[in-house]
Amino acid sequence: MTLIRLTAALAAALLLLASCARGPEEKPGELEVLQAVGEQISRRRKPAPPAAALTRALLDQQPQNYIEVAIENRDAKAYLTRTLERRDSHPGTIEVWRTQDNVALAFRQGMVIATRGLGGGLLSAEVPAAEGVGGPARGGARRYTLRADGNGQRVVNMACRLHDLGPETVEIVEITRSVRHLQEYCEGAGGVVVNDYWVDSRPGRALVWQSRQWAGAETGYVRIRHLQR
Repeated sequence: MTLIRLTAALAAALLLLASCARGPEEKPGELEVLQAVGEQISRRRKPAPPAAALTRALLDQQPQNYIEVAIENRDAKAYLTRTLERRDSHPGTIEVWRTQDNVALAFRQGMVIATRGLGGGLLSAEVPAAEGVGGPARGGARRYTLRADGNGQRVVNMACRLHDLGPETVEIVEITRSVRHLQEYCEGAGGVVVNDYWVDSRPGRALVWQSRQWAGAETGYVRIRHLQR
């Protein structure tokens, strides 16, 4: 909206300057401003330059790890760093990853349990976590608490079945990972949700290298990749 308003304001200024510049008493200074404003509008309408390619060499230069989060229904992508890691009374470790402009996702054992800054956010989720296990440890009940109109909340209850789809490999920025593909198939009054997790297959590793998870009706599905070495 800011860019649209700015363009509209510049266009209005352009028309005003044009009307001032008409007639036998056109001033060279006004014409120069008119030309400058026109050039500014033209520059703003040009497409943004393409983003730099993400390479392993570039990632290796970074002092911290990143996750890549893509929101499917918005064709948006961002890179987040871990800002918090803690334990509570429930199984599993909670991690919070955040962008520089304060969009954040919270995970428990690699499962999304909250989002902030995405609009219509996921306030909380109860997930079937277990110590030393990446992704869901079992099927069963799922409970999502979503932001509703204003400051309201809406609870979505689902029953999930967990399927082990076997070993696979995934390529994440020039590195191939050996993983196990787990899939949750969840049904409830809100419809069907399918969450996929590609979990590190090495013994003792609980890292979810890649996932596709539902984060509420408005946000939809998010695709997440761990970019660390």
